[in-house]
Amino acid sequence: MDASMAIAAEEFAARRERLQAHAQEQGLSGIVLWDNSYIHYFTGFAFIPTERPIGFVMNGRGESALFVPRLESEHAKMQTGFERVDHYLEYPYAPHPMEVLAETLRDMGVSGAFGSDGDGYPWIFGYRGPALSEVTGGTFSHVAGFIEDLMAIKSAAELALIRESVKWGNLAHRLLQRYTAVGETETEVSMRASDEATLAMYDTLGHLYRAQSTYGSGPSAGYRGQIGRNAAIPHTMGNNLVFAEGDVLVTGAGAPMWGYNSELERTMIVGEPSQRQEEMFGHMKALQETAFEAMRPGAKCSDVDRAVRGYFEKHDLMQYWKHHTGHAIGLRYHEGPFLDVGDETVLAPGMVFTVEPGLYAPELGGFRHSDTVAITEDGIEMMTYYPRDLESLTIAA
Repeated sequence: MDASMAIAAEEFAARRERLQAHAQEQGLSGIVLWDNSYIHYFTGFAFIPTERPIGFVMNGRGESALFVPRLESEHAKMQTGFERVDHYLEYPYAPHPMEVLAETLRDMGVSGAFGSDGDGYPWIFGYRGPALSEVTGGTFSHVAGFIEDLMAIKSAAELALIRESVKWGNLAHRLLQRYTAVGETETEVSMRASDEATLAMYDTLGHLYRAQSTYGSGPSAGYRGQIGRNAAIPHTMGNNLVFAEGDVLVTGAGAPMWGYNSELERTMIVGEPSQRQEEMFGHMKALQETAFEAMRPGAKCSDVDRAVRGYFEKHDLMQYWKHHTGHAIGLRYHEGPFLDVGDETVLAPGMVFTVEPGLYAPELGGFRHSDTVAITEDGIEMMTYYPRDLESLTIAA
């Protein structure tokens, strides 16, 4: 990887031009954005959202500004190179940050109808404040749908960062599998694998690497408590469990790369798999392959999930079904669109998805692989490449 793999300033500028064109088409005087992923997408400014409001402002002429607390001013200027970074002193404070922002908007000519992803800063981390329409006297229109559609189609630079993420997630997972053994704890194994992979990546990439993520600062791999019968709970949490012979394990690995994410998950078995474990593993693998076969440009997200549900129904497995087939991934580790019967989005080249249909049997455990897959002009690109077969994922007891 070299520095040129980071998103270039020209690409951020082109994204803002598309946003400006949308505002003009909708008759909006400007745009105000709060979501940290949206702000990152249009400016390159990565930050941790707190009770202190941070926003991106663009007027109808395409002039842009960041609105930040005083403590973020230098950070925002350094990351974006923006000429205009307006700040307020602190929150809570007088005047309230929304009153300061109203002055910025008046100065930039954003009045009347404006676009936003919310009528004021969201009430997170104890924040309280007035609606933006209240302090400006204007009316806002939601623009989040338009932005989500933009973010769904990844550029060549974004795809390159996701591939780089895959590479280091793969290393973290290899170390995770290597160190997993009967009698070890998930905490120690996960920490060892994640730390070693992170140090290896920093040795390789050095100062060129930027995580730019609220999720982590390097490659990580772990179990999140999905061990033994707990593997039947898709979103359980780590419990420092001890590995035992016969356990079904569901893993997770990835690495933030200049804000972009990938996802690698595997089902592993400790010791010789039982007949029932082999059967469930085989169905899980077939479910994922059913999804791969259904994914092609022009198909709908709902088509993919419907094909997978068809396999569940054909093999009388619906009692083990808990969630849809997958979701998009990029600056967030969960993005839209979703591989779900309720999502009619048409698959298009540049979209990147996790593909992760799972089977969950309370008396046995959970069975789920997740691979990161890109839609191409004629099919799919399997971005993750960790082994998927049972023999490779069996851990000697």
